[in-house]
Amino acid sequence: MDYTEFKQLIKYGMEYNFYFDGEEYWISHNADGYYLTRVKDSYSQEFITSEELFQNGRINGKSILELWSFVSDQF
Repeated sequence: MDYTEFKQLIKYGMEYNFYFDGEEYWISHNADGYYLTRVKDSYSQEFITSEELFQNGRINGKSILELWSFVSDQF
């Protein structure tokens, strides 16, 4: 799956977990918004739209696009 397809699937309601730098993360959503969550301590970043998640969500200071080459093979 490429990054554009991944973004579309998240926008349409798919939820995914992935690993980066030895940590598990989860992208999820509910009626209130979209979430990027670090599983070990439930630290969540909350966004109103999926686009906002992809623009502003950060893991170790990097966007999901910047990390894509490290996590894309998990999808």
